[in-house]
Amino acid sequence: MTKEEKEQQKKSPLQGTGFLAALFKKEPVLTVSALCMCVSMFFVPPSRAYLGYIDFRVLALLFCLMAVVAGLQKHGLFTWMAGRMLTGKKQRRTLFLLLILLPYFSSMLVTNDVALITFVPFAILILDLTGQQKYMIFTVVLQTVAANLGSMATPVGNPQNLYLYSRFQLTAGAFFQIVLPYALLALPLLAASVLFCPRGEVSVSLAPAASPGKSRQVWMYLFLFLLCLLSVFHILHYAILLAVVCIALLAADRSLYRAMDYSLLLTFVCFFVFAGNIGSIQGVRDFLQELLSRQPLLTGALASQVISNVPAAVLLSGFTQDCRALLLGTDIGGLGTPIASLASLISFRLYMKTRRADAGKYLAFFLSVNAAWLLLYLFIALLAG
Repeated sequence: MTKEEKEQQKKSPLQGTGFLAALFKKEPVLTVSALCMCVSMFFVPPSRAYLGYIDFRVLALLFCLMAVVAGLQKHGLFTWMAGRMLTGKKQRRTLFLLLILLPYFSSMLVTNDVALITFVPFAILILDLTGQQKYMIFTVVLQTVAANLGSMATPVGNPQNLYLYSRFQLTAGAFFQIVLPYALLALPLLAASVLFCPRGEVSVSLAPAASPGKSRQVWMYLFLFLLCLLSVFHILHYAILLAVVCIALLAADRSLYRAMDYSLLLTFVCFFVFAGNIGSIQGVRDFLQELLSRQPLLTGALASQVISNVPAAVLLSGFTQDCRALLLGTDIGGLGTPIASLASLISFRLYMKTRRADAGKYLAFFLSVNAAWLLLYLFIALLAG
């Protein structure tokens, strides 16, 4: 073996633990879920029963929602709307409030991760253009909190809501009764947060963009999104929705098949299998049932801090019928550590791509702000019973 080949072998990520390290860095939650699934297979060997673990309705709805939102995002609908709102002279506090509330409201319909993928780069651009870079960490962290709290409000706001809504067969009324008070509480608190910024006036000047409303494809995606909502609320069968969306993508834009987050779908599959296997192990099942019977809300919130709220919802849902506590626990549990919600990792990565990014300052501010929100919401939820 030549010297060059030896050097190449050392650099190869497939050597030793290099591949796993690279995969974990890129897809941490998927990697953990896959490892958990593989370990559980030693205790419950693969069989046909595995197919019964998987909720195909949830996977189909997630796929369709991701496809439709990717189409709307590609045609610039969200950034066009944001540009219309922000262009012109604004008070500094008003500007920050608008930047923070954009992901809050949009996450209710397009999920928290998509809201942050869209509006964090937009906020970074605005802050650069207006010379407000010193408020970048403040704005991005509050955008992340806003997206995680706003996404609580609807079944399509985040993946765990969609899963639990389907898993416990909740009605729309029951779901909104559980989550809306907590989602709406965030609105005045987020508005109050901008009071920490000094007064002043800034001018935002953006290049005018063509209205996406002139595109037939945008109207098609909006129609498909309506069909997604009908399917979420059990009006349209998910198999019909899946067929319509797949045919529409093939006819309109096949490139969207490559733009979707398949790692999220694989994460769900891995945790479906893991949760199913865990449920077949008597000792583990008894332990989790005992834990959830005492403090289901705290268990969901604390589990989210370690394995993220989507896997926590999938894992714990098989051991409790207290859907209210588990829904609130995993939604509130999206606050806290950077891995508590996948959306939080997205905003951190986007911030780290900026000039003069400071990971230490960002994480210190992120953890302090999220800890305050997490403790406040847990206190209110436990007090409400």
